[in-house]
Amino acid sequence: MDALTRLLDGPRGGGAYLVRARMEPPWGVRIQDRAPVGLMAVLQGTAWVSDHTGESVALRQGDVAVLRGPDEFTVGDDPSTRPQVILHPGLRCTSHDGEEITDRFTLGPRLWGNSAGGSTTLLLGCQQLRGEVSKRLLAALPTMLTLPEAELDPPLIPLLADEMTKDGPGQGAVLDRLFDLVFAAVLRTWFSRDVAQGPAWYRAYGDPVVARALRLLHDEPARPWTVARLAACVGVSRAALAKRFTETVGEAPMAYLTGWRLALAADRVRDRDATLEAVAREVGYGSGFALSAAFKRERGISPREHRARMTRTT
Repeated sequence: MDALTRLLDGPRGGGAYLVRARMEPPWGVRIQDRAPVGLMAVLQGTAWVSDHTGESVALRQGDVAVLRGPDEFTVGDDPSTRPQVILHPGLRCTSHDGEEITDRFTLGPRLWGNSAGGSTTLLLGCQQLRGEVSKRLLAALPTMLTLPEAELDPPLIPLLADEMTKDGPGQGAVLDRLFDLVFAAVLRTWFSRDVAQGPAWYRAYGDPVVARALRLLHDEPARPWTVARLAACVGVSRAALAKRFTETVGEAPMAYLTGWRLALAADRVRDRDATLEAVAREVGYGSGFALSAAFKRERGISPREHRARMTRTT
């Protein structure tokens, strides 16, 4: 399994939304849903999107934007248009003075906006990437990235938009999977557009030796790895692997493995049914005590304290 697949496959929380928005100028929406990452596509018309730093980008029909949360961002017909509505988690809407106006903007199932016949139609959604594994992906993203329609291959946005008009059995699960597919395709295209702008672990896939080593560490974290054993599996000397891995990824193989194991453990211990001993075996530690010691050394808290903290925030 490659790094991008594994990171996208991390734990997800609840509270995601996916909606078509129909807007008629002048219009502006400030999105404060606190989601880790949001996605927007222009299905019809044009729109401007601005992140919390004030940077604004014009989007035309077919263009897609991914915005890293939880900071707010604004979308409107023009950067100078003052937002008339604030969008909160769960598609709850308020005015600037806090008045509840959700009913005014609900136009139908998965349909939202200020005008049912609006000249601009957007696809708005959020992806609830959670956990320590997924943080590695989020940390690699800029505040805002955009892709023109021509660069997204295959053209998945029309398929997702079409499915949003349906409401048969299991439709929620279908939309979730399609959303995941669109999100993965956008990130893959963006990373591939300029490999140098991607994170180190993504750039490492340009080196066949390091790429093979990364896949082994990701797929088999519980294996009793050493640099020598890893080097033998990828067919190079211990010294050659250590040098290439460190130069490409930015840290030594065993340091990377430790971080990966502890990220996996941090996500697994959130499950109250998972014992510390079981999690330790899954991620390559000989006992719960050994995992706890490594966890506290690297993160400053014990796995149980981490579990309690995560339970309070979800």
